[in-house]
Amino acid sequence: MNDNDQIDDSAAPLIEHLAELRTRLIRSVLAFVVAMVACFTVAQPLLNLIQQPLIDVLIARGQSPELIFTAPQEQFFVLVRISVIGGFALAFPIIGHQLWRFVAPGLYRSEQNAFLPFLIASPLLFLLGASFAHFVVTPLAMNFFIGFADAIPLLTAYITGSEVPTLSDDTTELRTVFLGSIRESTDLALKFIFAFGLCFQLPVLLTLMGKAGLVSAEGLGNMRKWAVVAILTLAALVTPPDVITQLILFVVVYGLYEISIQLVRLVEKRRDARLRAEGLLDDEDEEDLKV
Repeated sequence: MNDNDQIDDSAAPLIEHLAELRTRLIRSVLAFVVAMVACFTVAQPLLNLIQQPLIDVLIARGQSPELIFTAPQEQFFVLVRISVIGGFALAFPIIGHQLWRFVAPGLYRSEQNAFLPFLIASPLLFLLGASFAHFVVTPLAMNFFIGFADAIPLLTAYITGSEVPTLSDDTTELRTVFLGSIRESTDLALKFIFAFGLCFQLPVLLTLMGKAGLVSAEGLGNMRKWAVVAILTLAALVTPPDVITQLILFVVVYGLYEISIQLVRLVEKRRDARLRAEGLLDDEDEEDLKV
């Protein structure tokens, strides 16, 4: 074993490790609390940003962009929830750094160099997935769900061949109008953000599993047909019953799956090259690994 692949000379008794863990946790909690308080001061603009897709849909439909709350404390706790989520996101670099400083001494130097890029790529991919959900998926979903009430009379008239009913102030027919709850509308938007943010972690997850030897590029390639079924099922669960939205999610997630295969293949090539340079792998061993 060479000098570059040695564990850092920082072995410490259990008590020192516990003290180090306490210090890292205190710093992480303090960073989270400070970030959460800072986010609460701008919670209302953050709420407006989260609800912007819904606002655009309502304005396009000629409705006033208003949301209701049915309990006195409802809006306050919505702002608190946004502050908690925003605070965690804002403090994540500090929390991740503290976690890294605690774990890194127990890793080989080569393991540190291999693991660190994933700590950087993971939040960036989550941000990319959250942005995709906010700017692409959420507007499509809101437009579909809110417009569904208007589509029912048109569909009924088309099937029965009758005239489209016109509603006046003295009509006795049931009318439905969107009076969105600020809590439920915010929860739906946040669910889309988290769902797509987690979906965009697929390359990180599969590449880490490839580095650990749990999956291979060839095995992932042979599982393509099952991956297609799983992604289609995921698209049907996390998106509205709209073919366009489901197709967008399928294309994006399947593209990430193909990227993951190439990343795992790159990891395998580098691992084989390193083992071959150390004399631990020959051509026969490589063929056995492929089989």
